[in-house]
Amino acid sequence: MAVEMNGGVLVGEVLQKQGVQFLYTLCGGHISPILVGAEAQGIRVIDVRHEATAVFAADATARLTGVPGVAAVTAGPGVTNTITALKNAQMAQSPLVLIGGSAATLLKGRGALQDIDQLALVRPIVKWARAAKKVRDIVPLLEEAFQTCQQGVPGPVFLEIPIDLLYPEDVVRSWTMGSSGKGLAGKAMSLYFETHLRRTFGRAWEQRASEPPLVIPSLPASGEVQQVAKALAGAKRPLLIIGSQALIDAAQGDALQAAVQKLNIPTYLSGMARGLLGRDALHLRHKRSKALREADVIILAGVPADFRLGYGRSIPKRATYISINRSEEDLNKNRRPDIGILADPGAFLRTLAANWQPDNSWQTWHNTLIERDAARDAEISQTAEEETGLVNPVWLCQQLETAVAEDSVLIGDGGDFVATASYIVRPRGPLSWLDPGAFGTLGAGGGFALAAKLCRPDAEVWLLYGDGSAGYSLAEFDTFARHGVAIIALIGNDASWAQIARDQVEILGTPLGTDLAQTNYHVVAQGYGGDGFCVDDPVQLNEILAQGKAVAENGRPVLINVMIGKTDFRKGSISM
Repeated sequence: MAVEMNGGVLVGEVLQKQGVQFLYTLCGGHISPILVGAEAQGIRVIDVRHEATAVFAADATARLTGVPGVAAVTAGPGVTNTITALKNAQMAQSPLVLIGGSAATLLKGRGALQDIDQLALVRPIVKWARAAKKVRDIVPLLEEAFQTCQQGVPGPVFLEIPIDLLYPEDVVRSWTMGSSGKGLAGKAMSLYFETHLRRTFGRAWEQRASEPPLVIPSLPASGEVQQVAKALAGAKRPLLIIGSQALIDAAQGDALQAAVQKLNIPTYLSGMARGLLGRDALHLRHKRSKALREADVIILAGVPADFRLGYGRSIPKRATYISINRSEEDLNKNRRPDIGILADPGAFLRTLAANWQPDNSWQTWHNTLIERDAARDAEISQTAEEETGLVNPVWLCQQLETAVAEDSVLIGDGGDFVATASYIVRPRGPLSWLDPGAFGTLGAGGGFALAAKLCRPDAEVWLLYGDGSAGYSLAEFDTFARHGVAIIALIGNDASWAQIARDQVEILGTPLGTDLAQTNYHVVAQGYGGDGFCVDDPVQLNEILAQGKAVAENGRPVLINVMIGKTDFRKGSISM
């Protein structure tokens, strides 16, 4: 079916040129032409059940592919529903484009449906926010949006496109001219409307989508690389900590893995960098604070010295502190490094490794750290054997570690249970772990899992939910079922906001506001079109994990609701 020329067609053409494969949305009359225009360009339109999910999915798409994710939402509450997800993307430094519908240009500020000052609302949490005023603005502004979201420190951008710029001119003319009235006043109003329409649609189709220029990250200078190499040459106990920012260039994930392995520096991973080294012994998972206290050279690659590193206090004064970051603010956050390099950390590590001569001078230090990891794993195994009632959550995570496939993508959306899993379940390779990031957001899981399975259809996608966080996006099982997105969700169900309750009860003496019910979430998933299983006995677990994997392999989403007992495994986990 031929699509009549309109602003939505222009949007679709730009998205196609930018390499966009998926457009995430929740429908609305303000944006319908965008959806139709995108589909006409071969872009798959994925409609979800909450606008936040659309932005979370765009965020995850950007992280996994390196191509900015795109979401389109309707005006007013459609835009306001995205705010948490937008802020999460900003703090996670994810490049995405949010397109928001709005009231017609003639009606702004006059009480039109869903008309609010959207730019004022989103401007503080995006890199760039603009509004198109004429149809001919759409292409250049949208292309600028794609460039801006990827340059320097990546992040979300927002483009508002009013409804009258998106529909065909004859439709907009019928809406506008039909309200001009009669008599002299009507003629004057008709003249005013005609002038406005000519301005709105003038030269509308002259500028069409063009091929996007390459976005080149800031690269390190050769002298900076040599300075770090010299510091490492004199090190006896070096430590490397790699964060999400090092994986912004998703296409370089395997190359970064090879570079880190060649450098052979004992390494801790966080955020999107989890899984970078698979099960390589170079990757350490426990006792990071103790290792930091003993290290003599510490490299942060795409990691700020924020609460996760004691606001810089975890890095000893006597150590040579090296930081590589795209963000000048993050580079110097809380603690000025001895060697600070404003550059892409992934590119820096690859450049450093290119001329690196491997040796075993740090093997004794590395062996000490490996032994500590093994000792902590033994402690965890003892905890897994404790009687907790129902299913021991630590033991559950051990079984899960055995069950997940080598090509799996793991998504964490929760507090206590997901954090427990992060100690035990190991992502298998680069870009195989997704969590919200430093904002600590709950509710990202539905969108993250949706994007992961769309971007990697052959992978086994596991969504690890806490029973509290599951409530935010469980309705997306409807989305999974309708779009044939066969993810495996697993809920650690202890009928509690356990991460909060554990310390609240001890300090304040009450579980107020933290109690939940052991809800039949698996039945909810079934109602939305998925499959569901419930486990309340350890004997059932491994068989049902296998059944869940089989359901997903056959193309259906599945939820496994595991009733877990309570432990003190993560006592004292409140962060400040």
